Amino acid sequence: MKDDEVNYPSYLALDELLKLQRPRSSPEHPDELLFIIVHQASELWFKLILHELEALHAKLEENDTLGALGSVKRVNALVRIVTSQLNALETLPPQRFAQFRGYLGTSSGSQSVQFRAIEAMSGLRDPHFIQVIEEHGEVDPLIRAALARPSLQEQFNRVLANHSVTVEQIYTDEHQRPLQMLAESLLEYEQGFAMWRFLHVQLVERIIGPNTGGTGGTLGSKYLQRTVSQRFFPDLWAVRAQFFKG
Repeated sequence: MKDDEVNYPSYLALDELLKLQRPRSSPEHPDELLFIIVHQASELWFKLILHELEALHAKLEENDTLGALGSVKRVNALVRIVTSQLNALETLPPQRFAQFRGYLGTSSGSQSVQFRAIEAMSGLRDPHFIQVIEEHGEVDPLIRAALARPSLQEQFNRVLANHSVTVEQIYTDEHQRPLQMLAESLLEYEQGFAMWRFLHVQLVERIIGPNTGGTGGTLGSKYLQRTVSQRFFPDLWAVRAQFFKG
């Protein structure tokens, strides 16, 4: 297709995109389309977040503080968007979800390869996280690649080493203001991600209750609650205590 033949529908592949919503309920439940679109849209945002995290890793590898700061700001904006989408599912009453939940089969949000890759690329490496992703069979190449690279915390620590400063010094030396801004933006990313987790827990409990198992045999909100306190940047959290030692 020539450039002058490209238009809005063709550039965005709208014919294909708008055919990807395929409710399974029969007769079709009026709320299933909402459920599908919110999750499909989330996966699109996850794709973009992964793309931007790749850029962030590259900037950190290049020791480009200002470039990394710009990348984190964009990632934070994307996390806010994907979090706000949860508001739409708050309009789904429990009795109506129950009417089509059986058509979901074994599907579960825990099977999202992109979400797991985001977690891995951000820094999750603990044994429980590895156990969870291995429960679904062979680890997807996207997740394996994310696990094979340094975490964001490790990347940031390398940047500090290249500047011959410690985490504490970036908060006490005014000349290290750009590094402090980067550190705080990284913490904002972690907090935004934790907010998504928290609101997701609240949403799940609002729809299926706190003690109901999730789809696909998962533990539902009980498992999700455990993830809220996960840390991507333990060193950036720990340094705060250094300023309050008696």
